[in-house]
Amino acid sequence: MAQAALKAWPTGVKGKKNLPPLTGDKLVRECGLPIAELAVDAADVQGLVFRGYGALPECCYPLLRIEEPERGRAFVRAIVDRVSRGVPAARTVAVQIAFTSLGLSALGLPQSILQQFSRPFLEGMVGAHRSRFLGDTGESSPKRWEWGGPSTPPVHVLLMLFAESAPRLEELLAEMRRTWEAHGLSEIRILRTNPALLGKEHFGFADGISQPAIEGYHPVSSRLHLVKPGEFLLGYVNEYGLYTERPLVEAALDPFGSLPLDVEGSPRRDLGRNGTYLVFRQLRQNVVAFRETLDALTRNPDGSPNRQAREYLAARMVGRWPSGASLVEAPHGDDPTKARNNLFRYHHEDRDGLKCPIGAHVRRANPRDALAPHPGSERSLEVNRRHRLLRRGRTYGPELAPDAVDGEDRGLMFIALNANIVRQFEFVQHSWLVDPRFNGLYGEADPIVGMDEQNAFTATIDPVPVRCTGLPRFVTVVGGAYFFMPGIRALRFLGRLPTDTKASS
Repeated sequence: MAQAALKAWPTGVKGKKNLPPLTGDKLVRECGLPIAELAVDAADVQGLVFRGYGALPECCYPLLRIEEPERGRAFVRAIVDRVSRGVPAARTVAVQIAFTSLGLSALGLPQSILQQFSRPFLEGMVGAHRSRFLGDTGESSPKRWEWGGPSTPPVHVLLMLFAESAPRLEELLAEMRRTWEAHGLSEIRILRTNPALLGKEHFGFADGISQPAIEGYHPVSSRLHLVKPGEFLLGYVNEYGLYTERPLVEAALDPFGSLPLDVEGSPRRDLGRNGTYLVFRQLRQNVVAFRETLDALTRNPDGSPNRQAREYLAARMVGRWPSGASLVEAPHGDDPTKARNNLFRYHHEDRDGLKCPIGAHVRRANPRDALAPHPGSERSLEVNRRHRLLRRGRTYGPELAPDAVDGEDRGLMFIALNANIVRQFEFVQHSWLVDPRFNGLYGEADPIVGMDEQNAFTATIDPVPVRCTGLPRFVTVVGGAYFFMPGIRALRFLGRLPTDTKASS
């Protein structure tokens, strides 16, 4: 582990960041008429978009490969009625399914349709340029990945299975395994989660608190986190008042009329509508290194441990206390009564980061109203809403007891849903989390998921600036892929692809 140090450091003035040019969003129609907003068709959307299935704590993720197109399509037909929808809500079990671009190709989807999907989805997560862009270097390099990497078996299908109890999950998994084996799919691996840590991650903090609400589905009492459905679902208006690019199908290729019509008025049918892109990254957490670094940075002058200082520094790095209470709401100590308070903003309540450091993990992942243009204004919140993610991850591996050391694998199955991978997930990862110049900082990537080595973090600037240096990387990527999670009608279309569709590609 890199030697960490604590030192005073003159912090710079927060600067403004220029947003990159938009990619992937269509221009407004030539007629210039406003686009009519559609109510969310929840019955055609897979339920994971609307809920994380917290009432179903048992969960696993089978990764599969399609060996024959026709048998792969038969598998889709066999399970489509088992796939859980947005309504009604699943009660005892839930099944969700998503495909990589290789998986859609393995089903026999024509290239003329496949090439209409977003470029990051088609290229995948492991290209050299994308790896550098996402910070997947060093120990997180895809060549080291356990799945999804260039030297591992290609993943075609992701199943997401949820259940109310461990026996029920095993029954569901056995049922699904019989189904995929009967249709010739190969099992790559089963990713397991830890139900005992639902809503909590291994560094000891509550997780999944701040989530956006989808306009037209989630009831809210404040517009602070209310986001247009087109930010998460294809075929709907997004925060720009536009429809994100999505795959459309000629009517002749949909003889059963499985797909909805194109809402923009063309005679084609919409394969993307009610679907979303799913980002999956298995993140290994080095809990021992995290605890040792905190100890090294907070020891008393005589070398004895200072538990209170250690907990305070950990909270500063995360931006929340272990209960989930924000440092903006509870700057002096944990307050579980404020754990679910999520209506605070940064600019007027903590402009200079005196309560919650500018570089804290949650402040970087969701800056709220703190960034240009016009911090503290509605325009700043408009920018923020264009980069929101729906997070649906689960913790895996056994919890590490205090002061214990072991060699167990533990971490987070990070899952994010978004309609535009570039503008949402990749922007947040590159420009907010791993950018060492975020919001006027210098040489400071995210203190939790940041650089491979020698990272830094300004812990406080009051009464004097204090900077932690020499921070190691506490989180590494060990697997990942981009998936498309279709709507229910799109699943039926994929299961009914005629055998001669390639002739139309």
